[in-house]
Order: sequence, then C-alpha cells, then structure tokens
Amino acid sequence: MEEKIKLQPLDKIEILTLQDNYVEVTAMDNSEVVKRATAIQDNKIQRSISAEHGFSAVVRAHGSSGVRTLLFDFGFSENGAAENAERLGVDMTEVEVMALSHGHSDHTGGIEALTGMIGKKGIELFVHPGAFRSSRYLKFPRGLEFAFPEFTRERLEKAGVRIVTSERPRLLLDGTVLFLGEIERTSDFERGMPNAFRREEGGETWDPIEDDTAVALHLRGKGLVVLSGCSHSGIVNTVNYARKVTGIEKVHAVMGGFHLSGPAFESIVPRTTEELKKMNLAYVIPCHCTGRKPIHYMEKEMPEAFIMNMAGTRLTFRA
Repeated sequence: MEEKIKLQPLDKIEILTLQDNYVEVTAMDNSEVVKRATAIQDNKIQRSISAEHGFSAVVRAHGSSGVRTLLFDFGFSENGAAENAERLGVDMTEVEVMALSHGHSDHTGGIEALTGMIGKKGIELFVHPGAFRSSRYLKFPRGLEFAFPEFTRERLEKAGVRIVTSERPRLLLDGTVLFLGEIERTSDFERGMPNAFRREEGGETWDPIEDDTAVALHLRGKGLVVLSGCSHSGIVNTVNYARKVTGIEKVHAVMGGFHLSGPAFESIVPRTTEELKKMNLAYVIPCHCTGRKPIHYMEKEMPEAFIMNMAGTRLTFRA
C-alpha cells in the first residue's frame, strides 16, 4: 500500500482572491467566513477592485509553525492582480512560496508584477513540467485557431523565480500545503477540454493539459480544503486525488475554477454537482472558468454550502 502524505492539520485557513471573473462591492453579505472588498478608503468611496477572466489567490495557513503564506496563480493581465493586492493593502512580502495551477495565460499573466511585490529573489515556484509545453492553442468552428502565449522558463528566471518542477505531490511550507502534481483522471465523465490542442514534431495533437493541478490543506477536525485553478483534470478527479494521496476522506471546502462553461461541458454539470454533493461539503466555491450557468445550477442544488466568490473576497475557514 502506498504511504499517505502527512499533511499538517491547521487551525485556520485564509484564502484571499486577488483576481476572479466577478466583483460586486455592494454585496453586503459578510459573515464569519466571507469578507468582501469594499469601495471605501479613508471614509470615501474611492477604491475599485478589478475583475478579469483570470485567477490568483493568497493562501495563509495558520498552524503550529505560525502563519505560512502561499501565492497560487497570477491572474490574466500584467498588472490586474497586483493592482488589486495594492488596493486591498496586502503585504505581498509575506509570501514564502508560489504554486501554479497550469501554464495558460489567464493564470500566468501577472507573474512579473506579483513577484516584484514579493521582492524575494529566487523565490520558489512549484509547477508541473508540462506547463512549459509550447504551441498550445484552441480550435473553433470554421477553422479558427487562437494561440496561447508561450510560457517559458526563461521568463520566470528573468523574473527572479526559482523553478521547481514536479509531477508528484510535494509538501510545501513545512507540510502545511500540498502541491498535488499531476492529477489522476479516474472519473468516467471528466474528459478534459475538447478544443485544446498543441503542435509537436508529429503534427497536431489534442492537449490533455496534464500540467493542470491544485493545492490542498488540512483543516483540523474538518477535513481537506482544495483550491484549484481551472480543473482541466476535472474537479471531482482533483478532490478524489487529494483524498487518495493524503488518506483524508473528509472534505470541508472545494474552491476554484471548475471549467464547466460553454456547450461542451453542459452535459456534465449535473453529474459534477451530484458528485460534489456526495462529499458532504461544508462549502463549495466555484470561481473563474466554472461558468455562469453551472454556478447558478450549483447554487440551486447546494444552497447551504454555496459561496459566490469575487475578486477581493477573503474566505476564512476555522478548525
């Protein structure tokens, strides 16, 4: 039997979203778990938080070794996530390590600006080696093709990042955060992104986006908190893989992009939702690329667990 990874139990987990597809500064639904960004600064309505089609989050793990801080993904535009961090008053110098969900540009665009704010030369970035695959593109009807910008090691090295590649799960920050590496794809309905391709020496090939990954944390007495970027591996596969490698069956919260947007994924939205419901989650937080219709469906089907995420939102999970 494969030995389970010992993920340190935490007393509190905070996830501050620097970038997501939606923002509503008039939401006024703060709670013990949810804290929304506001437009108020110095008692004036003068601060804006920007929403973009991208994702970035700061994760703070509170445990026996103190508070450990991870930056997960970097958003789409060059400065979008960094500007939000500045407006929110985030001290980015607290970030100790970084992790990337996959090599698509809506998760890599702001890496230079954010690492500049962190200010640590040689800060480690954990990433699946497949993130550096070149010639990736999306195919659409009538012969349309749209290329992803290249994501290169040279770019990261120029930004002062030390690259750590891993296909296997890796513990970060004294065992408080788990980088999952390549996700096992075991479900019979999560089949990846059908219009994703790449060019290799043998010509065109479908891109399984094998670099797609996530991070997991262990909330003491309550189970796993799983944070994904796009879940091209499938969000159910992602959570089940986190359970498998840690041996922790209970799942407290699942958050991130679930990539269910558009006609190609409509048929699996009910099944995905049913599988998540079986996990008896305390919270489900679909973000970024999940899609408007799937998000509404999940809210209807899981009303007690559902949280609508936004750029600038801080979520706090306590043991």
